[in-house]
Amino acid sequence: MPNFCVNKLAQPTGDHEVHDLTAGCSNLPAPSSRLALGNHASCHGAVRAATGHYRQVDGCYFCAPACHTR
Repeated sequence: MPNFCVNKLAQPTGDHEVHDLTAGCSNLPAPSSRLALGNHASCHGAVRAATGHYRQVDGCYFCAPACHTR
């Protein structure tokens, strides 16, 4: 099951990006900028979990494309 994190630092758009740590993403935030979201069956569950921490959340274009909306 994929393991996800969300970037603690917002993008210029204000979005906090959700990343799949098991997908080999080359755009992962630095370890100190990651908030662990745990294991989820898909990025959709991870995005829901991240909205409990941040108002504006989006999936990474590269490792969570099904949840990338902006």
